[in-house]
Amino acid sequence: MPPADTAGGHPVTPDGRYFVVRGRLWRMSDPTLDPEKREALVSELMSARRAKRDAPDDTARKDARRRVDAAKRALGERGPVWWNDNAPDWNRHLAKNTPYAEWFAGLG
Repeated sequence: MPPADTAGGHPVTPDGRYFVVRGRLWRMSDPTLDPEKREALVSELMSARRAKRDAPDDTARKDARRRVDAAKRALGERGPVWWNDNAPDWNRHLAKNTPYAEWFAGLG
């Protein structure tokens, strides 16, 4: 299991809101989710991703994309933010162009 400051080997911002892949911030799942609910949502997300990959036509692919989006929203990775301090959402922004720039530069 990766250390607490990484997500799948990717660095996690000090506030735990994002992980960084190739310099871009990606929102973490809501840490307050019940573990059983999180597990079910992750399972649905993986199933939807497989359905998207294996879709035989555009209709099936669109349905799978809707499932992926719904699961990511339920996990808190998309849609309204899961924190409540009115901090802006920097999801998908380059870390160097956000308030996390100094922290990110310090990673080496």
